[in-house]
Amino acid sequence: MHRVGSQAGTLETGIAANIEYSRRAGTGPKIVFLHGIGSNAHSFEATMEDFPEPFDVIAWNAPGYSSSGPFQAAWPDAFDYAERLVDFLDFLGIQVCHLIGHSLGTLMAAAFAAKYPQRVDTLVLAACAIGYGSEPGGELPEKAAARIDALIAEGPEKFAAKRAPRLIYDAENNPELVSRVYDTMSKVKMPGYLHAVQMLSCSKLDEILRKVKTSTSFLVGAQDVVTPPSQTAAAFDARNQSTGFVAEPVQFADAGHALYLQKQDKFIRAIERILSREVQP
Repeated sequence: MHRVGSQAGTLETGIAANIEYSRRAGTGPKIVFLHGIGSNAHSFEATMEDFPEPFDVIAWNAPGYSSSGPFQAAWPDAFDYAERLVDFLDFLGIQVCHLIGHSLGTLMAAAFAAKYPQRVDTLVLAACAIGYGSEPGGELPEKAAARIDALIAEGPEKFAAKRAPRLIYDAENNPELVSRVYDTMSKVKMPGYLHAVQMLSCSKLDEILRKVKTSTSFLVGAQDVVTPPSQTAAAFDARNQSTGFVAEPVQFADAGHALYLQKQDKFIRAIERILSREVQP
């Protein structure tokens, strides 16, 4: 395990069950972050560093991202990612956690909560990615196929340079944030990105959420053009059809898709309120 200095303690990186991760260890409840399709665990490190102690904060690199081992079979769905996540948590000895998914990570988080409700204390879904619900093994939807074609044709650096500004609201006046998005997006690679696109294509967040009974909250950037607030609204409506507590989505003004970067302090405070049950009756 490698350790690097941080503002609030020591940030660790390691590998567990063939999954690479970052961790700001603490003695309190476990928080696990699941990143989006063009990201990785590194994108959450500033958030982890600033998260209040004594929370134990962890971010994984999804299968096929960074040094995490990829799936051996093609066309994984959201529940395949959930299976890798349960192996990862078991290896770390984490039986219960607060699970926070961003973008594509919302599909993974919801699938995990649906299959392992006893392992999730609180589910937080930020910038929900609904998915396409296509048949596994068939043709990718046009928009999904275009992602793969672009990555192959352009290479990860040009691919990221074109797309990173879309994740930040008012990108021209926030070059540092765009640079941080670019830094992680430029590291995507095959087959991890292909598997993530396949999962996005064959999964449907609304269908999964109808099976979830865990306490659930939603966060969204008001100016998100990647997964617009309408997708989070649809996810909320689907989750509302199940049982258990579900909170109205919280919108962050002047924030794009990467709301945890653009509104980091508010993002952390919102999660604190959710975990303290302040949003519940």
